[in-house]
Amino acid sequence: MDNETIEELFQSVGKVAIRRMFGGKGIYCDGVIIALVVSGDLMLKGDAQSGPLYEEAGGRRWTYRRANSDKTASMPYWTIPEAAFDDPDEAARWARIAYETGLRAN
Repeated sequence: MDNETIEELFQSVGKVAIRRMFGGKGIYCDGVIIALVVSGDLMLKGDAQSGPLYEEAGGRRWTYRRANSDKTASMPYWTIPEAAFDDPDEAARWARIAYETGLRAN
C-alpha cells in the first residue's frame, strides 16, 4: 500500500506520519500509533472496545505463528473493512475509531 493511499484514508484524523517497522509501515497521528501495514494489509489499532466493531464489519485480527512453536499469537490490530477503500465516510469512521483506540492505549 502506497503512502498516498494511506494519507488519503486517514485524512479525517489529520496529518499522519508513516514510518518503516516490522518489515511494513507504522501509521501515526499526533505521535499515536493508529495502524500498521503488514504483508500488504492495512491493520487498524484495536482493543476490547473497538475489536468487536472491526469483527462485526468483517475485519480479521492479525495473528501469527510463534517461532519454533505450534502456538498462535494475536496482535491488537484488525484489517480495515473493505467498504472503507471505496467510501470516504467509511474511511473516516474507521480512522477515527483507530485513533481513539490509540489514544486509549497511551
